[in-house]
Amino acid sequence: MSLTGERKADFSDIYAQPDPRAYVSTLERFEYQIPQRATPIFREVIGAARPGRVLDVCCSYGINSALLKSAQDPREVLDRYTAPSVARWSAAELAAADREEFTGDLDVVGLDLSEPAIAYGREAGLLTDGWAENLETTDPSPELVKGVADTGLIISTGGVGYVGLPTFERLLGAIDRPHELWLAIFVLRVFDYSDIAGLLADHDLVTERLPGTFPQRRFADTTEQQAAVHDVERRGLDPEGLEAAGWYHAHCYLTRPRNAEAPRTST
Repeated sequence: MSLTGERKADFSDIYAQPDPRAYVSTLERFEYQIPQRATPIFREVIGAARPGRVLDVCCSYGINSALLKSAQDPREVLDRYTAPSVARWSAAELAAADREEFTGDLDVVGLDLSEPAIAYGREAGLLTDGWAENLETTDPSPELVKGVADTGLIISTGGVGYVGLPTFERLLGAIDRPHELWLAIFVLRVFDYSDIAGLLADHDLVTERLPGTFPQRRFADTTEQQAAVHDVERRGLDPEGLEAAGWYHAHCYLTRPRNAEAPRTST
């Protein structure tokens, strides 16, 4: 029996704020770093796939988009949200500053349960569009179906576990050319990705796992750590030096059309 679902720290309040400042400052205390580590890999995949539209699943406020659209070091991008100089800004002022800061042609849309996070991402220009919908339990709205139809790449930095096979089934059903889809998905080692990989294979897509692991964040407490160690061992994985050392770690799964050349980062 998996323990992570019931013992993972609850950060739901940071997704209910009008802007990303509480999200960034809270997770910073646990050295949250998976978006920064994912950015260069996402860029490699975008270069190979040349997608018309990128869909970020469990996108929160659009942080992955901000990192992809910025030429700055990822740490500097996130530091703007905790800088004393912006502490007195309203959410609208911060969104206006983001809209001016993060420009470019990259078309990123987002899916998340949080309506405030999606609203901020749209207002700040981090998301071309976004939808606060639960595809685990409900079919996508007509607006979402229309919005993701041209998706060429799906990315996610830790959404699997919160969402699973039903969400990906519904997304692939809404995308016009699922057999041409690319995906770059970071999955905590406590969760199994095989059912989603199997779904992708049914659409003639090839999934490969990158070597090594990617630290996500430090555990909030020993209860969370013990649950993670239990779950990775249950999956036949070795937590030594990883979860046993105090960190969530993720695997990165890259998916491409069968006839497409793998990006350099997968070798």
